[in-house]
Amino acid sequence: MTQSLNRDTLAQIAPRLAELSQQVLFDDIWQRPQLPPRERSLITLAALAALGRTAQLPWHIDFARQNGVTRDEIAEAFTHLAFYAGWPAAVSALSCLAEENT
Repeated sequence: MTQSLNRDTLAQIAPRLAELSQQVLFDDIWQRPQLPPRERSLITLAALAALGRTAQLPWHIDFARQNGVTRDEIAEAFTHLAFYAGWPAAVSALSCLAEENT
């Protein structure tokens, strides 16, 4: 699996994209009061898993944990997705969760 860029490495490679990500995504969208960060994290994990964007999952799994989502809840969300996004998407997402502590 290709290593995902984090905020620091993204800033080194594409400073403007990193700046836009911070300003628009994290300082605006993630701060909107209509959904708490915990739910936004679950939605993000589901979307990334369903779309097969596994390179982005490790960072967002960690972020979800910071937002109060438990490991068991993440595993359950990915298991639930197997029936909507397909078995391969769920298993690929679960493999990212398995790598969390390695």
